Order: sequence, then C-alpha cells, then structure tokens
Amino acid sequence: MAGLRLSWTCAHSNPESSKFLSRFTAESSFRCTWTRLPLFRTSVSSSARRKLCIRNVANDQQKELKERVNGEVVDDCDTFFPDSESIAASIKYHSEFTPSFSPEGFGLSKAFYATAESVRDMLIINWNATYNYYEKMNVKQAYYLSMEFLQGRALLNAIGNLELSGAYADALRMLGCNLEEVAEQESDAALGNGGLGRLASCFLDSLATLNYPAWGYGLRYKYGLFKQLITKDGQEEVAENWLEMGNPWEIPRNDISYPVKFYGEVISGADGSKQWVGGENVTAVAYDVPIPGYKTKTTINLRLWSTKVAPEQFDLNSFNVGDHANAYAAIKKAEKICYVLYPGDESLEGKTLRLKQQYTLCSASLQDIVARFERRSGESVDWENFPEKVAVQMNDTHPTLCIPELIRILMDVKGLSWKEAWDITRRTVAYTNHTVLPEALEKWSFPLMQELFPRHVQIIEMIDKELIHSIIAQYGTKDLELLQQKLKKMRILENFELPDSVMELLVKSAEEPAVDLVEEAESIDEESLPDKEDESEDKVTVNKVDASFKVDPKHPRMIRMANLSVVGGHAVNGVAEIHSEIVRTEVFSDFYELWPEKFQNKTNGVTPRRWIRFCNPDLSRIITKWTGTEHWVTDTEKLAILRKFADNEDLQSIWKEARRRNKLKVVSFLEEKTGYLVSPDAMFDVQIKRIHEYKRQLLNILGVVYRYKQMKEMTLEEREAKFVPRVCIFGGKAFSTYVQAKRIVKFIVDVGATVNNDSDIGDLLKVVFVPDYNVSVAEVLIPGSDLSQHISTAGMEASGTSNMKFAMNGCILIGTLDGANVEIREEVGEDNFFLFGARAHEIAGLRKERAEGKFVPDPRFEEVKDFVRSGVFGPHNYEELMGSLEGNEGFGRADYFLVGKDFPSYIECQERVDEAYRDQKRWTKMSILNTAGSYKFSSDRTIHEYARDIWKISPLLLS
Repeated sequence: MAGLRLSWTCAHSNPESSKFLSRFTAESSFRCTWTRLPLFRTSVSSSARRKLCIRNVANDQQKELKERVNGEVVDDCDTFFPDSESIAASIKYHSEFTPSFSPEGFGLSKAFYATAESVRDMLIINWNATYNYYEKMNVKQAYYLSMEFLQGRALLNAIGNLELSGAYADALRMLGCNLEEVAEQESDAALGNGGLGRLASCFLDSLATLNYPAWGYGLRYKYGLFKQLITKDGQEEVAENWLEMGNPWEIPRNDISYPVKFYGEVISGADGSKQWVGGENVTAVAYDVPIPGYKTKTTINLRLWSTKVAPEQFDLNSFNVGDHANAYAAIKKAEKICYVLYPGDESLEGKTLRLKQQYTLCSASLQDIVARFERRSGESVDWENFPEKVAVQMNDTHPTLCIPELIRILMDVKGLSWKEAWDITRRTVAYTNHTVLPEALEKWSFPLMQELFPRHVQIIEMIDKELIHSIIAQYGTKDLELLQQKLKKMRILENFELPDSVMELLVKSAEEPAVDLVEEAESIDEESLPDKEDESEDKVTVNKVDASFKVDPKHPRMIRMANLSVVGGHAVNGVAEIHSEIVRTEVFSDFYELWPEKFQNKTNGVTPRRWIRFCNPDLSRIITKWTGTEHWVTDTEKLAILRKFADNEDLQSIWKEARRRNKLKVVSFLEEKTGYLVSPDAMFDVQIKRIHEYKRQLLNILGVVYRYKQMKEMTLEEREAKFVPRVCIFGGKAFSTYVQAKRIVKFIVDVGATVNNDSDIGDLLKVVFVPDYNVSVAEVLIPGSDLSQHISTAGMEASGTSNMKFAMNGCILIGTLDGANVEIREEVGEDNFFLFGARAHEIAGLRKERAEGKFVPDPRFEEVKDFVRSGVFGPHNYEELMGSLEGNEGFGRADYFLVGKDFPSYIECQERVDEAYRDQKRWTKMSILNTAGSYKFSSDRTIHEYARDIWKISPLLLS
C-alpha cells in the first residue's frame, strides 16, 4: 500500500539466516526503525544499499511467486508473502517497542502478546482496506447485534485464516518458542456464554470469508459471565480476568463515542415534537476487534462498547473532604454497565442493570449506524433510502430496544414523522428467535421501563396501538371473544386497557355493524371522544365492551419484547426446521396467521475453519486427501465425497489413528485440568453445554448412576462382558442464581468422586466434570469424542450448534428429535444416529397425563432414585433434586422436562451404543458418515441464506 516505508540500521551488511538468528536472539544487533509497521521481506542487490520490497496482504494473496533466489523474492512487488525471518523481526519489534511486559526475558506470555500484535498489524492493513472499500462503494451493509460473542482464542484462528500458520511456527522456533505453547497463553475472550454467542462468532467468520459487507456489535464485558471453579461443594463463581493483561486484538477508538441516556423526562414542543431531556448520561466508547476471513483480504469488524462518564462527573470537592464514595459514584455507575454478562436479575437493581446493558448496545450501535449512513450519503441524505443501505439483525430479544430507539432517532433527532419512522424501521430490522422457553422471550416491568426509558415507552405504546388496529382490521369486531383472545396473546403491552381510540372504534362498531373496519382503523383519531349527550344511550354497549376487555389489577403490567420484535421487523426466523415450525404453529402462531410472509427458517451452522480445519488438523489432512481438494474448508458439500469411501479399509485405518491421537490429547488435558487419569481405549462420552434442566444433564448422570449400580451388582467377568469402558465427560456453566442447575453440577461432581475412586470399577467407568468450559476446552474435547449427548426434552432446544461440531469431527450423536438433531439425523443416516425419547408433538399430552396422575414410572427409574438417596455418593442431601422428578404438579416438581418418561428409552439406547462400539469397524464407518453428512451445517450456508433472504446484500470482494 502507498505510504509504507522502512529504514534499516544493520550491524552486518549481508546477514545470512543463521547469523541473523544468532544476532537476533543474543545481542539484538540487528535493529530496524519502522515508519509504519507491516511485515516485510528484503531483496539483496549487488549494490551496497538495500533494495526494499514490501509485499502487502491487502493485495492478491493467491498469486504465485515468480522466482526465488537464495530464498529472496526478486519479482515485482505486487503481493506480500511474509517469511519466517520477517515475522520473527516483527515479533521481536513488538516485544521491545509495544511494551506490555518489562524488557527482561522473552517468556511465553510476552511471546504471545508480541505475536498477537504482529498478526494484528496485518489485520489492520486488511481491516482499513475493507473499511475504506465499504465507504467508497456505499453498498448495503448488515449489522449483527448480539449481547454475546463467544469467540474463543484468536491467534491460531487469525494466522490460519491468513495462511501463515507455518511461517509463524517457524518464526517462533527461531525465537526459542513453540507456536502451540504460545497460543495457549491467550485467554478466551469473556464476551459470551453459550450457543447464542458462539453462533454469532461463527457468523462473523463466515461473513468475512464470504466477503459480505457486515459488522457485529456487542458489549465489552470486563469480567465476562464468571470463571467457574469446581470444588467439593460443586460450582463456585469468581470474576473472569481475561482483560487483566490487556487484549492485544482490540483497537480502542477514542474518537468514536456516543451519549446514552437513562431516566429523565419527555417534553413536547409547540410543533408537537418530543425531546427526551435530563436524567442520567453515560458515554459509550468503541473498541474494534478485526475479524479476518479465510483466504480473503476481507477483514470485518466487531465493535464492542464500553461505558464511562466525562471527567467532570468526578466530584473533586467531595473527594477532597473525604466523601470518596460519593465522589466517584457516577463513574462507577457508568462503568458497571459493562462489568458482567447477564448480571443476576432477581433484584430490582439487577433488572435495571440488564436493561441498561441492552439499551446501551442498541443506542450506541444505532447512533453509529445512522452516522455512517449520513456520512456515506454525502450532502443529500434520503432517509427513505435507509433500509436500502442498512440491515439490522437482532440476535434474540436482547437488542429489541433497537426498534423504539431507531424510531426515536428518526423522529426526535432527524425530524421525520411517525409514519415515516415506523415504515423505515419495519423495513430495516429483523429478528432471530432462539428459544421457546417463556423466560427467554423476555418480559419487562412497564413501570421500570417507563422510569428508565420514558420516550421509548411512548413509542412502544404507539406501536402497540398500530398492532391493535391491524388485528381489528384482520378479525373484525363482531366476535368480541375472538378479538379479546387475539389481543391478549398478541399485544406488546400485557394487562393494559385498550387505548381510547380503540374503545371508541369497538363501541361504534357494536352500534353500527356495517362500519368499514379497515378504513375506521386507519382514520381513527385518539383525541376524538363520544359526545356527552350520547353517553347514556351508549352506556350498555360501552359496559359490554369494557367487560370483554377488562384487565386484572392484581396482575403486573408488562412489556413483551418478543412480540415487539415480531411486530417491529420485516422478518422473523427460527434456527432449525423443527424450531421454526414450533415458532410458526405455537410460539407466534397468531402473528404467523396475520403476517405469514415474515416467518422463515435459517438452520444454524458452524464455521468449518475453527471447528475442524484448525482444531483437528490430523483429520483435516485425511479429508483433503480423500476428497481430493482443500476446498471443503469453504465448500463443505465436498465432505459428502467421503460417503463413497466409508467402507474403505485404508481410510478407516488412518481415520482411527487420527482419532486416537486426538483422544490422547484429551487424556493429557483431563489429567492437567482435573487430576483424573483416563484410558484412551475407553469410549469418550461427552456432554458439554450450558447447564440447564431442559438440556437434561440430569438424565445423563442418572443413566451413569444406573450403569454404575449395575456394575456393582456384577462380577468382574459379567461387567466386562456387558459394558464397554467409558469416560463420561461433562462441562458447562450453571447460571449463578439457577439453584437447580447448580445442584446438578454438584451431583455430577459427587458421582465422579465416588466412581473414579472405586477400585472394583477401575477404568470401566469414569466420570469427569471439566471446569470452566469454554471454546478452547471444546476445541480439545470435540475432536477426541466418540459419543456426544444432545438429549434435550423434544421441542425445547431451538437448534444447537455443538451437535454440528461433533458430527463434523466424526463423533456419533445420541439424542432426541429436537433442534438440529432432526436435520443431522436425516443427513448422516438413521443408522448412524442413536435416537430415543418422546417426540415434540407428544410433550404437551405427556405433561397433561402427569398432571392427571396417570404417569407410572419405570421401576428402573425408581431404583436409581433410591440408590442416590441411599447416600452412596456422599453425605449431601439430594432430596430436592430427586424430588423435582416426583409428584404430579407444583413449581419445581412433577418432572416438567420428562426425565423419568424418557429414562427407560435412554438407557436402552445406551445399550445399543455399547453394542455398536464393540464393532470398531462399524463404529469407524459411522464416524466417517457423520463427517460426510455434516456438509449442510456450515455457517457459510446459513449466512448465504440470511444475506439472500433477509438482508438483501451481496458479496463485496476487494479488488
């Protein structure tokens, strides 16, 4: 690129590689002064002066080098291919001149930060080129808003995407380091918790790889969710320290900040305009994280917001008189917004903080998006064109305040009318639903929302009124009972009286059945009221309407965020076929009846770069060899080629060897993290995901307990004949205030402590809970897993993405027909998926039977509960945990998630698993077919569908 210059000061005129190394690592007599810091390669001429040739990654990376002489490039300087020596120089430069550490020594931590800074230099070059190109071309851009981005470590992913893994490995060897050891120094970014955040990160990877113009927006959490410790008492939480040593990937943008307001009041102007004034003000400051694509120059952006206040908010007078807490109260109040992901919301303070987080994300991001639109538009800004240039995707309901916030900006700041702002917003925003669980659909207290966001509540009331008129126009007013049912289920405002304008319409309609309801709904004026002289005549009619639409004064008034998301956007999608069907027919069935064109399915996917190419290099090389191409990394349909070789003995042999090497890594990892030593010859049976009752880790561990009990009742010979050796591995975090989930973690830990120290059982059964499960842990466990459990209650898991990662790595799944399991089973083949349990359409009936006292538990289930209660797993009282599986009704009881119902089917299915695993030829074939059948589950495919169907954007390839 223009403007890149280098000046050199060399102690030796023509260093050879070995001399370079000795000087470099010893006395550092090789020195360079960088005007701007790219990685570089030098060309030696016959003259005394050096000829410098800079090859930039912002040019064509795919072009072949024309000629090499003694390892030096001598062709034209249109492409940049850094070699190990220039990379080593860059790392050394950063270790000395980007001082995150003291100058003494070059330890692994210092090596990591210097290496990361070196990689970031290249990413910034590409990031700037991408950003400038988007500005120049002014095409439509998608913006992905999510409260979570579960990225994992970035170093190996970045250099892998840049195709520099070998060069960086060599460079670090020159410096006396090992690339893998250096990479392990990186902390996982604590910006997410579960599948929601990991999906968002996979999407960013695919967006960059596919060259789509898009950005991500999130919050920069100082302490993440929490760091999980596993002790004899179960799970303990401490603050995550991922930012303690700084984050080498982020780029502070101190020039990009936006005001964010809470509380205050709304004042009306003489012209009817509204202004939100007063209240509490904070500033959202941008931190950018470059996201590189694979084998492309495109590097997109994840913009994270951190919160602060202006320095004058520090009360110096109070501080000087000793009132220190009051002096910095405003600063702490602002900073804590971005302290923790999902702060506990049992208290009013916790609820308030969560809402502040959500609004900060929405407000700062939309102000940034609007500013970018205005800048790209030049002197003439056409707001009608906003949806043609901007697509905003809300990842679940957390960013729902985007809808009233965009309307507020357009109306109150930019001067548009309600009709214009409402139309623009509905054409701009789209919503991805990730759950059918009521608590995750989010409802917020109306009084709290009104206190925090008085202007937004006014706008939400206007949206609710628009929705009511749409419902009346659709269903009419003749059947008041039907209308009442529709409004009760569909309104954004829950337990609210109807607006006066709507009541007038209903009364008038009852008196004049012939009224044109559609025309009336569009023309009604909320200021107009019935004439006083007509009140007595209309009294009976009014009372009748009032009685039909009365509210319960004992029930709280709430705002339904999921309903607002559906009403305020142009598209709603589920994330797996079965989930999208449930969204259409159950969760939002009334909205689907009203607006069927809004509803779509977009089955989730995972990036094949991180989840097989980089984390499972042995298997990746085998796939490349047997498919005949490396293009499967971006075109996963080529994985299907493996199907025709599934019975090939040569492939099966090397496939088993590769998987065993991965299992040996798991053995070392488990010993390091937990102290347990397990056998690589055992089946590795894994369930790693967020701890939740619907995901049914409890069903898994009760199955393990039943297995253990059977073993204890057998002779050694009988055990070995009936059971294959198993290592049952669990991992995942229980939310800190989710008591039942934490009981399950404690139970798993206690079972492991007993089973693993039972000399009668030995290596035939082990139970290991891996602490602090995150992306980096998954990258070790998934490639080495034999069996993966995805056993949620049918109809409750929206999709799942870990099931896709396991299948992609040749792991066989046991699961229910839930989420993406349905589609995975179709692709890998029914014989290569272990299926059990009730179906989604049966769940409601089974719960009804339970409530009526008709459920008869299997004797084996009762046997297991009695065994747990016997105290075999220690003195802890598990009565509350076991009691939750009993009874026919009541909160926390009656086995809502059907563990007891599915238990017999589950343990019988596990017997089929044992039988299949004994036949290693059959198991290996199943493994190959799982990888071959995972071709549909790439996030590249998912992103193509989002881009085509929802965002209406096209790839923008840097030239």
